[in-house]
Parts: sequence; structure tokens; C-alpha cells
Amino acid sequence: MDALEHFPFFGPRTFGLSPDTYYWFVLPAMIFLARIMDMSMDTVRIIYVNRGRKYMAPLIGFFQVLIWLAVISAVMQHLTHWANYIAYAGGFATGNLVGIIIEEKLSVGLVAVQVITDEDAADLIGRLGRENFGVTSIAARGEEGEVRLLYSVMPRKNLATAQDIVRQLHPRAFISVQDVRSASPGAPAARTRDRRDSTARRNEK
Repeated sequence: MDALEHFPFFGPRTFGLSPDTYYWFVLPAMIFLARIMDMSMDTVRIIYVNRGRKYMAPLIGFFQVLIWLAVISAVMQHLTHWANYIAYAGGFATGNLVGIIIEEKLSVGLVAVQVITDEDAADLIGRLGRENFGVTSIAARGEEGEVRLLYSVMPRKNLATAQDIVRQLHPRAFISVQDVRSASPGAPAARTRDRRDSTARRNEK
């Protein structure tokens, strides 16, 4: 444990700073930033667990726990400094927000998109097909009559594009999105790929 005294969070050293400056400002700031890192990693780890990323989730969890141990050790060694409590709680809250933002930027995994429209969906199916989205169309019935149900599985990073297309062509359509743990290649993807290949062949001619 003597060796740990040479690192922040551990031991009585203030690293050349006055005790008041270190314990009331520097240490709480380090706790706050470390807690942000800890909770951001935890949020991303949970997302990876839910999406079956069996290698990334344990790796992130390993470093997350190391950071958490350092932070909680600092808080427990300086229980008389209320600023550490504020920094710990603030870092927790901010870390959740940062984790969600990171997840949105990563856009990992697959999503299943369902679109319900009471209009003719031929134009929408065609537009989605030209944008390389595989679509399954099903005739259904709602409370107010016949509707068309469209179903598509796509990478999360392409979700915004698909939603923009639907809102542009069918602004009154109902859209629902669900996470998909895994999906195997099937007929819709194959049809989309064949359509793209046939279009390329026609252009070559």
C-alpha cells in the first residue's frame, strides 16, 4: 500500500499543494471526473451486454471497476470533506448523461423498425428499397380500417435515414423502434442486394 501513496486518491500526499486546496478543490474535481468516466463506461457496458457483445462488455467492466475502487477509496478516506460527496453524486449523474451521448454516437447494434400507415405504401417500399433497406410488407387492420404494416431490421446508425424517409412520404405514419439482439441474413436483405446488383448491371449496359 505504501506505493499507492504516490498516486492521486490514495494516501495523505497533496503533491505540493496546500491541504485546503487539495482536499477541497483538487480531490473533489478528480473524483468528479473519475466518476464521470466510471458511469459512462458502465452505461456503455450495459448496452453492450444487452446487445450480446460478449468481449467488449467484460473488458469495459474491468477498467470501470478499477476506476470505481479508486474513487470510493478516496471518498472513504476523507469522510469529513463534504465536497467529495457532492463530487461523487455529481459525477454519477453527469456520467449517465455522457454515457447516453456516447451510445448515441456509437450507434452500435441492430434495430427493428415497424411502420403502420393507412395509405398506399408502394412508394415508401420503393424508396426504402432504393436506399438498401430490406422491407417486409403485411396487410393489417386497425380500428379505423385497413392499414399497411412495414417491418425492417437495420443497423442503428441507419435509423435516422429510414425515419426521415418515412416522415417525408407518410408524415401520419406510426413508427416504433425496438432493439434487436441478433439477426440472420434473410429474404428481405437478399432482395435488396439483388435489386442493387441488377440496377448496377443495367447502368453498365
